[in-house]
Amino acid sequence: MGNYDQIETSRKFQAEQRRMLRLKKERPRKEAAESCYLKPPHISNRWLDDQLQLMSNGLAGHEHDFYPVVSDSTWLGGQSEYSPLNEGIPYWLNGLVPLAYALDDGRLKNQTGQVVDFILDHQQSDGWLGPESLTDRDIWARFPLCLGLMQLVEADTSKSAKVLPALYKFVSLMHIMLAKNIGYEQFWGRVRYPDMIITLQWLYEKHPGNSTNKLLETMSLLNQRGLRWADYYNEGSFIFKDLDTVQLPITGDSKVFPHVHAVNAAQDLHQCSRFNSDTSLLESTRNGVNWTLSYHGDPAGSITGDERESGQAPNRGSELCTAVETMYSLSYLYQAMGDRSFADRCERAAFNALPVMFNNDLWAHQYLVVPNQPFSYSLNGPNPFWNTGDQSILYGISPNYPCCTVNMPQGLPKFLSNSFVQVGKNGLGHALLSPGRVKTKLPSGTHVVLACNTTYPFGNSLHYTYTASAPFTLHLRLPSWATRYEILAISTPGSSRKTYDSSSLFPDPHTGMLRLELLETGTVEYKVYSEIRTEDRGNETISIYHGALLYALDVGYSDTIISGTISTSTSENIPQKASSSLGGIPNQAHDHIITNTKPWNIAIDPSTLVYHTSSMDNEDSELPNPVWAHGAPPNSITATGCEIEWGIEMGLPAPPPLKGKRNCTGRVRQVVLRPYGSLKVHMAVLPTVRIVRKG
Repeated sequence: MGNYDQIETSRKFQAEQRRMLRLKKERPRKEAAESCYLKPPHISNRWLDDQLQLMSNGLAGHEHDFYPVVSDSTWLGGQSEYSPLNEGIPYWLNGLVPLAYALDDGRLKNQTGQVVDFILDHQQSDGWLGPESLTDRDIWARFPLCLGLMQLVEADTSKSAKVLPALYKFVSLMHIMLAKNIGYEQFWGRVRYPDMIITLQWLYEKHPGNSTNKLLETMSLLNQRGLRWADYYNEGSFIFKDLDTVQLPITGDSKVFPHVHAVNAAQDLHQCSRFNSDTSLLESTRNGVNWTLSYHGDPAGSITGDERESGQAPNRGSELCTAVETMYSLSYLYQAMGDRSFADRCERAAFNALPVMFNNDLWAHQYLVVPNQPFSYSLNGPNPFWNTGDQSILYGISPNYPCCTVNMPQGLPKFLSNSFVQVGKNGLGHALLSPGRVKTKLPSGTHVVLACNTTYPFGNSLHYTYTASAPFTLHLRLPSWATRYEILAISTPGSSRKTYDSSSLFPDPHTGMLRLELLETGTVEYKVYSEIRTEDRGNETISIYHGALLYALDVGYSDTIISGTISTSTSENIPQKASSSLGGIPNQAHDHIITNTKPWNIAIDPSTLVYHTSSMDNEDSELPNPVWAHGAPPNSITATGCEIEWGIEMGLPAPPPLKGKRNCTGRVRQVVLRPYGSLKVHMAVLPTVRIVRKG
């Protein structure tokens, strides 16, 4: 048992944090694209706006109406939870707040407002937030709840008067609990504590009140009592091998399990606090990202882990929760540390790992996606996954387990709200490239309104228009995969016209940012060029990319609706009541069987890859809606390939055959690869062959 007077390093920790804050104010942050906690910007270009609107019209926007984990949650006086962790409503709020305010959607704002009001109105007298009794408290689920409350205040400052006192009352209680070492026993909270530190450092920077010491001490206690990721991200502890092959099997009871649970790993890639100058922690953070995604990453930018990490086999799954948490961690790390690779990897996950797991109208999603997945249905019998069930790759309302149903809404809205960052005193940066609009006041006092119209990542041109109260600096991230770029900047007054290219303006070697000095009004046209590139996936197999997009073999598409039920292996824990204004489960909510209509057992000759695109780079270009439907993106890659002998193993394609066993069994043909996110059934890790055409 701990005690307030025995908190080791507390004063040293406070002094160090204050020193870091002074340094942050005194020096330019070359090493970090500093977050300015921008309000979620309104969308100015169609494709991203369309996707968010599909979310609002789809499952994410209607869970509050009928899905028991939300509509009948114990947090709201109901009876439904899918686990004793009581994390359903906190996950949901963490995603619905940025969605509601990005769209300025009154219906969703009312939903989040009602939920927040109920939770805060029922805050217990000692400060506890949630339905748990005094003897049944664990702080973990408060972490995503507080992230949701933080975003609410950022989006609507009128909420501060009610939210901030409740947060501080809870922080005071949490400080006491941590000092006594109670309510922090389960490993979920002890490995996911960096999420709570984000809220605490936001309070310290934006709304410190008279509690700066308590905030710093609470951050220190979370770190001290938690399971430190820095202790795992070193060469002596990290498991570089496929976890299925280690000598001692890793189970849920293994000491290392909290660190190799894929969602845990995704959430805590952002272990680095922006307050911490410990260079060893910065290095362990870089190790964590690089090692995890290099040795346990899938080609779409997420972490391979059908619950537990497994390696890189193309018949293993990656969870939807893992994708959205990976995106958020990487966006945070780019703001905190500034490594260009973090932003590149965030975009890869956002434009590949995320969209592939939703059906076209966003009423159904997968629990797991598999890189080589030519069909999607319930797997009967043994499957290749570590600990997920038959419904893992099914598209449905709540396949396999409910956590992804409530956690998935955060993915795209939080990507958007982290797209623009403050850089120094008078700079605005476009960190995560996408269409968007931002209105902000920089620390220098300069007011800026900037809009980006673009079809990126489907097109290569980004068109910016802006107005500002004074000259300012615009920073544009150049992705590391870019082969060259061009910029035309026209500013007024004075009609200043400047052109830049790869030979005249160089990106910051660390952040990848290109720096443009702009006058009060004008336009910027930014073009980023790419070429086809391949990445080795072992055993003479490759994944194929162009720009930020992964391309996979188009195996055709046939979608059959099979039910309209809440399909989940934990449904016995959820009362089947879906009473709402919709009259029960909405008609749009279904499970789906999706199958291939073309051969999937294809090997390709990589020397024959050719990129194709239609012209979609005019400022007024509009993409199809939904843009991630089969055949909708204007991009494709063709290659020469042939069918080979390649069998099924435990319901999915076996690992690709060895190089010497890849003889063509059918005619040589041209095959088409399309953006991975648009192919709900696909083959993304392809064996290679050398094809010599006769004649």
